[in-house]
Amino acid sequence: MRLQDKVAVITGAGQGIGAATAHRMASEGAKVVVSDVNEETGAAVAQGIRDGGGNATYVRADVSNVDDVKALIAAAKDAYGRLDVLHNNAGVHETNFTTDQAQSFELPEEIWDKVIAINLKGTWMCSKYAAPLLAEAGGGAIVNAASIGGLIGYPMGAAYGPSKAGVVQLTRVMALELAPQGTRVNCYAPGNTDTPMVSKYYDTAPPGEQEMIKQQLLGTHMFPRLGEPDEVARLVVFLASDDSSMMTGACVTIDLGTTAWRGMRT
Repeated sequence: MRLQDKVAVITGAGQGIGAATAHRMASEGAKVVVSDVNEETGAAVAQGIRDGGGNATYVRADVSNVDDVKALIAAAKDAYGRLDVLHNNAGVHETNFTTDQAQSFELPEEIWDKVIAINLKGTWMCSKYAAPLLAEAGGGAIVNAASIGGLIGYPMGAAYGPSKAGVVQLTRVMALELAPQGTRVNCYAPGNTDTPMVSKYYDTAPPGEQEMIKQQLLGTHMFPRLGEPDEVARLVVFLASDDSSMMTGACVTIDLGTTAWRGMRT
């Protein structure tokens, strides 16, 4: 098993890609710290891992709150004595579909602040406080959740897109700075994946537009379907394991080909 006896912290692990990754890492032998702001879903994921014979504990944390982040990393050390993997998965996509607020500069300031605080600042803070513990364990790996929204532009992505572009650049900077301690830092950029976040994106659209938005999401993919969370989780495990020992500072697209035909520049 690729993560045998490794300790992994996964943020935003109560649903979607985070939950799939928690289960996948546990199946690969990792001791998993499941973290989420939603106590019900987070605790359920941890319990599901334990019911399946894995080792997991739940810790509530809002990654935009520095005290929560410090407590999360401390809880991992208290529970398992070390840290080998940090998966910065927690993220939100907030927008406003009303006609007069569809453009970037009409986005409410509070939505901008929330998205940047969770997606970008949260990734930075979790990494900041995890890095010393990773060094103690020999280096380990940080895997950050970026997005194709951080690589290419699309409407109504005013906050989400820049937050994920920031994650890509932060990944590169951290890879340079943490290499001396032996820590590898990579990120991945998923295409549209069948998660509650994507469902919320089209469910909150104006009546009559949900189907159009669904088709737009599928229409960008070379294979006309949404990705599955476990498909992404398999990549995360690879990036967290020694199988990717030559990789650091990379951003891996996993997007059913959607960026291949868009003239992507990185």
